[in-house]
Amino acid sequence: MNMKQGQTIEADFLPEPSVVILLQAFGSSYKLIAKGEKNGTFFDRTITENQFKSIVLVEEGSYKGDSHKAKIAIEALRLGLAYEYDPYFTLSISRIDPLPHQLEAVYDCFLKIPQIRFLLADDPGAGKTIMAGLLIKELKIRGLIKRILIVTPANLTFQWQRELKDKFREHFEVIRGDSLR
Repeated sequence: MNMKQGQTIEADFLPEPSVVILLQAFGSSYKLIAKGEKNGTFFDRTITENQFKSIVLVEEGSYKGDSHKAKIAIEALRLGLAYEYDPYFTLSISRIDPLPHQLEAVYDCFLKIPQIRFLLADDPGAGKTIMAGLLIKELKIRGLIKRILIVTPANLTFQWQRELKDKFREHFEVIRGDSLR
């Protein structure tokens, strides 16, 4: 093994990855002085030939892991902070074209209240489903929501359920009086 000063190594006899400061051969054994990368602890060891052979060089800038999991983790962090940089982030991940009064209601009124508990009532066709969907998505992205209860007129229940699923990818379970009994 061609090991040089300044290289990072890992070994069973070292508690953490360490940078080689000195490595000298002494007959059938070796003198190793290294500095731990995490704690900065110095290790001064005399190691055997077998221990020397067990040393693994850490490649600089290498990633030995599941790239798919790394991509998912990065995407989760990005989405978790997206609202900080784009206040209308939910619009980019929803399948809607909101009207100005809907944006004003959600972003200028609803989201600025410290504790959000709402009764959303408006004229038929004014876009209550859109406003509710935007609010739910924003609160989910910001991690501010635990439970959601939507109470609708009986004849509009399945329309609300379908629209929230189609436009916002939100799935809700319909609870009726007979299921509560």
